[in-house]
Amino acid sequence: MTPHVRDEEPGTAPGALADADVPDRDVPPRKGEVRELLGLALAAGAGALFVLRPEFYAAGVHFLATQAAALVH
Repeated sequence: MTPHVRDEEPGTAPGALADADVPDRDVPPRKGEVRELLGLALAAGAGALFVLRPEFYAAGVHFLATQAAALVH
């Protein structure tokens, strides 16, 4: 870490993290929580579909393979 970043906040000891927990400092909400939830739900649904209907997985692999082959030709 460079000295100008470390000493940016007044009153911090050398080597102290500027991101350390400080009382009365508001933490902004994470912006990706909804996207993260949707991604996890999509992954869980795909996993369940793979277990319950493996023929859909095989059809998806076949579709991707044929699209990739079409791009090569």
